[in-house]
Amino acid sequence: MPKIKTNSGSKKRFVLTGTGKIKRQHAYHSHILTKKTKKQKRNLCYSTLVDRANLRQVRELLAIK
Repeated sequence: MPKIKTNSGSKKRFVLTGTGKIKRQHAYHSHILTKKTKKQKRNLCYSTLVDRANLRQVRELLAIK
């Protein structure tokens, strides 16, 4: 049985933590920033964890069991 390839776009976007959780960056922080408030831009710059609802899909893209 062949190995499952990792999705190359996903490996640039997600990072595994030491405890096995998957870290991600917030969207909407790359352009059209003039209409967003300072608070909104500040809160978008922090990283967060992938939600439980999307965890299985992301793990499949990263080829993690």
